[in-house]
Amino acid sequence: MAKTYLEELLGENEKILLATHQHWFVLFGKIFLELVLIGIIIAGSLIAYPFYPVAIYGLILVIVPLVGMLSDIMVWRNKAYIVTTHRVIQTAGVFSKDVVDSSLEKVNDVKLSQSFLGRMFGYGDIEILTASELGVNLFHEIADPVGFKTAMLNAKERLGFDHEAGMEGHAAPDIPSLIARLDDLRKKGIISEGEFQQKKSELLAKM
Repeated sequence: MAKTYLEELLGENEKILLATHQHWFVLFGKIFLELVLIGIIIAGSLIAYPFYPVAIYGLILVIVPLVGMLSDIMVWRNKAYIVTTHRVIQTAGVFSKDVVDSSLEKVNDVKLSQSFLGRMFGYGDIEILTASELGVNLFHEIADPVGFKTAMLNAKERLGFDHEAGMEGHAAPDIPSLIARLDDLRKKGIISEGEFQQKKSELLAKM
């Protein structure tokens, strides 16, 4: 089975935790005038139906705003914001692709901004401050920003735990403390009961 473009971006053992787009309000704002124009042309064509050539020209003319609307939908659909087990990825472009990603290890802070309407309808801005050269990534008016931020911070916390537990060439880790942290992740719902038991067994085997 052929991989999607997003799946081709993933590294080994990297999984998608959450994927979202800009809120549908953003899309509606871009296609509103095109929808109105399509409605006007179709209504005019129906009124002019007795004048057959005029009606035909009207139906042909509706192709222009229709193509524009489909183009806006494709652009919106292909602009995605993804949280994986290792990175935050932003993709854009229908045929030519632009990809910006930030390693969770380099994420220093996350700022969430929501207006009153944003809280009512579930959209907002996410600003990610990183230690990379890009400095700041701004995701504007994305859907479910609270869930996006939570997924990202949980993934970062889990990644930090896995890194600490898997360190080699250093002093032996405090396994009871690691198990306690692991249990805390389980209680927060970041990892499942099965994952907790598996990693707990791996840590106990190192004692």
